[in-house]
Amino acid sequence: MPHLSIILPFYNEAGGVRDLFQRLHPVLHQLDLSYEVICIDDGSTDDTFAGLQHARELDNRIKIVRMARNFGKEAALTCGLHLAQGDAAITIDSDLQHPPEVIPDLVKKWQEGVQMVYAIRRNRDTDSEARRFFSKAFYIVFEKIADIKMPEGAGDFCLLDRKVIDAVNSLPERNRFMKGLVTWVGFRRDVVPFNVAPRNEGMSNWDFFRLVRFAFDGLSAFSTLPLRIWTWSGAAVSLLAITYGLYLTLRTMLFGTDVPGYASVMVGILLLGGLQLLSLGMIGEYLSRVFTEVKARPIYFVAERVGFSGN
Repeated sequence: MPHLSIILPFYNEAGGVRDLFQRLHPVLHQLDLSYEVICIDDGSTDDTFAGLQHARELDNRIKIVRMARNFGKEAALTCGLHLAQGDAAITIDSDLQHPPEVIPDLVKKWQEGVQMVYAIRRNRDTDSEARRFFSKAFYIVFEKIADIKMPEGAGDFCLLDRKVIDAVNSLPERNRFMKGLVTWVGFRRDVVPFNVAPRNEGMSNWDFFRLVRFAFDGLSAFSTLPLRIWTWSGAAVSLLAITYGLYLTLRTMLFGTDVPGYASVMVGILLLGGLQLLSLGMIGEYLSRVFTEVKARPIYFVAERVGFSGN
């Protein structure tokens, strides 16, 4: 069994495969530890799989998984952890924004007895101003309302001990927010800071709306506060309505009736209608996640495996 399993998700990264392994292999060689490199081709439509096959011809410690289609990064990481045989696993992006040169620092912490080592971003110079703002806001909101405490700047670049891997693999849920799941299982943890490098080539596949969706997936997976907010909002609106009703009754008794205001009626109707639609939408978001879990579909399907025992 290898000491380390390096898990690399790929999606249309054909142009960067060679550069990645030119930097990764020297780093792994200097560790003096046995290792395997598990490459997950998450339904790429370019020549990523061919590039990975060529890399394996040069080093048979590279193992390749080709997904049946694009299932998303969370599914690719889940697949990698399911297949990892090492005493520890390191998940790292394949676009070189996670520098392979940080791996020895992660391994050193692990050898000191730390079971989960996060690589924490020192900077976000490669992100736009808007993305930096929303990322900061996400971590602040997540810290306030979630049931777990995740370090700010924590991402998918981390080292997991075998005990952590087994714990994460035992979780049955299908709506997977891997950063949150890794934090939720517990164990002794520490951090290693690093500077984010520019992408090796191309652009990120994560647009603004996909990032917002992903952020809400993370919040809804580890907090029910968004649901409770609408309970409190309904109670507050009901209290205001009762108070206003008592005021109108008292005013009518003292001063008689007057012509009702069209504007105030419309504002009340629109306000209540908006609150109802928002609350129904929030309930629907949580219900959709329940629906996904109840269907119990597999998280991913593998079309081809190369380099694993039994192939």
